[in-house]
Amino acid sequence: MQLLTTSSLLNDLQCANCGHTHSAHIRQTLSACCQVPLLCRYELPEASVSKADLLTRPYSLWRYEEFLPVFQAENRVSLGEGWTPLLSVDRLANTYGLHHLTLKDEGLNPTGSFKARGLSLAISKAKENGERACIVPTAGNAGVATAAYCARAGLESVVVMPRHTPDAFKDECLAYNARLILVDGLINDCAAKVQEINQAGFYFDVSTLKEPYRLEGKKTMGYEIAEQMNWQLPDVIMYPTGGGTGLIGIWKAFHELKRLGWLSQHQHLPRMVAVQAEECCPVVQTFLGYQQNCKQYVGKPTLANGLAVPRPIGESLMLDVLRESGGTALAISETDMLDGARELCQQEGLFVAPEGGAIWAATKKLLAQGWIRPDEHVLLLNTGSGQKYMENMKDN
Repeated sequence: MQLLTTSSLLNDLQCANCGHTHSAHIRQTLSACCQVPLLCRYELPEASVSKADLLTRPYSLWRYEEFLPVFQAENRVSLGEGWTPLLSVDRLANTYGLHHLTLKDEGLNPTGSFKARGLSLAISKAKENGERACIVPTAGNAGVATAAYCARAGLESVVVMPRHTPDAFKDECLAYNARLILVDGLINDCAAKVQEINQAGFYFDVSTLKEPYRLEGKKTMGYEIAEQMNWQLPDVIMYPTGGGTGLIGIWKAFHELKRLGWLSQHQHLPRMVAVQAEECCPVVQTFLGYQQNCKQYVGKPTLANGLAVPRPIGESLMLDVLRESGGTALAISETDMLDGARELCQQEGLFVAPEGGAIWAATKKLLAQGWIRPDEHVLLLNTGSGQKYMENMKDN
């Protein structure tokens, strides 16, 4: 059978620390040289595609195929992910004196969260590289997406999840025929269990940033934001930050778009804001100088399951984004994130995850502090649907 090639411009993988290059045609995890994340590098100056070419393409993340890492079209594992709406949030903007407030609703992705983007690419590359099974530690949504995309690809999946995760996440993983393993603790404890299970390397580990391709799926949020806003970016992007793949990916996308010439070289890039939960805020603690790094940080469970990542492997990359963009990081209480979610629901009809409530609560705080000006365009990035969090929300 003749394979249909894509027009991917992926050249190689680059160590995020020393820049050493690695092959994009074999299984890769962390860089062999420095044991840090590998980043996809594309031959962007050679791109033959223009912004006008996008007008004829399907409305999914695969419209940016030149800047994605899948070489053979047959290996794409898709459920229709991407091209989520950018919605005006006018009632709340008027109430709080903001001139321009929008929300990108990632809860409308397949499997109900932005994790569909990253896992679509990770599972596609696992298929392309001949993997037979995948394993993932998860706070919830990534496990669901892994199970779904593995089912779509015909691969075995193992999902390792905290025992306290809402049942909706567990039930959906089981529905996709994943092998579900429950662990007492947070996602770092799940990651330790994954290492124990996978000592022989039978499973491809699709943990956050421990393989290079989830980041590429997440970066398409940045491509979409630019395209949906007619290539004029917002002033501030509020991002709920656990593992931080999306924060890093969106920033990567903006720089790729500048190299392509799709964004003006004079285009001012947004200030990126990392929003965490007070119960688990390692990046905030490091950013504010309360600790050297997150390696010894001890977090607690939070209603926003996706924010319960106490020792993110991408911390240094996240801090780079915050500093380069002139951004900041802040933590939100459980009460404030629930109040924020209720306000978005009752005033705008948006049933967001607690993570979405956290970014709205953080926006109000930064506005009150004067860090956000009323005349600035603020973009909220809601990462998931509130439906799976009913168990968390109804008890509070």
